[in-house]
Parts: sequence; C-alpha cells; structure tokens
Amino acid sequence: MTNSADSKKIKEIIEEFFEKMTVNAQVSVNNISINLEEVLKDSQSDKNESKSSIEVAVKVDEPQILIGEKGQTLNEIQRLLRFIVNKKMGNIFYLNLDINDYKKKKTEYLKELANDMANEVIMNKETKIISPMSSYERRIIHAALSGREDIITGSEGEEPNRSVVIK
Repeated sequence: MTNSADSKKIKEIIEEFFEKMTVNAQVSVNNISINLEEVLKDSQSDKNESKSSIEVAVKVDEPQILIGEKGQTLNEIQRLLRFIVNKKMGNIFYLNLDINDYKKKKTEYLKELANDMANEVIMNKETKIISPMSSYERRIIHAALSGREDIITGSEGEEPNRSVVIK
C-alpha cells in the first residue's frame, strides 16, 4: 500500500508527463491494495502478495486524442505511465488510467450489453457472438455474466479477433 507521500509523488510524475505532452490535465490519484496474482496472473508472484493499484483519473478538454480508437491510445498511455511511475518510484504498481471516465462508461455499457445479449440467448435459445474486443473488455463481459446459471460464456477466435460467445 502506498502512503500519502508516495501518492503525492505519483501524482506529480503523472502531471509532469501530461505537461510535457502540452496537455492541460486535472489529475487525481487514488490507491488500493490488490492481490497482484489475481490481476496480472503473474506466476512469479506470491499468492498472498499485495501490491498497490493506482487509480488515476484524468480530466482534459479534448479527450478523443488521448483515448484513441477503441481506447487504444489510452491503453498505450497507461502502459507508458506505469513504466515511468514504476521506474521513478523504484516499486511495482498496477496503474489503471481513466480519461474523462471513458473506461467507467465503457464498463457500464459492456455490462448492459452482456445482460441484454444473455437475455436474448435465453429467449431465443440461440448462441450469440459479441463483436471482437480486447481481453480487458472480454473479462468485463465474463465477470458481468459469471453469476448467471442460465447461460454459459466462453471466448473463441485468435487475437485481435477474439470474441465472447454466450450460450
């Protein structure tokens, strides 16, 4: 778990990153303790090892440039920031970057889509295949439907054309 001094330093690093990009950004940083193995599926981690997850919320005037098509630019910025923060802090953090609540809204949309599709499968007794999406998005779909006993979910296809299947 990071302390408030670490959180302040991480926020400064991220603000400096956006300043160098000449992007006027409001940055807020929250941290939570997580089980690293569950998140990263890292076989080298101890099962009980906890790391800090840094939740970074950024507000900008023109988010489209930073989010990119299907959130690809956002994911690359997140990867780059995680590398920079881990290097400068000398510690390993899982960093989750969200710009103008894009990921939050996308998650809500995907959960709604998952339930709508599952209900269609039950009504029509036909398998549904959701358009190809990233592993992060597929995980949201699977998690949203994991509590339902009336359907089964799986994934099929090869990256980057892997899709969720609901039966």
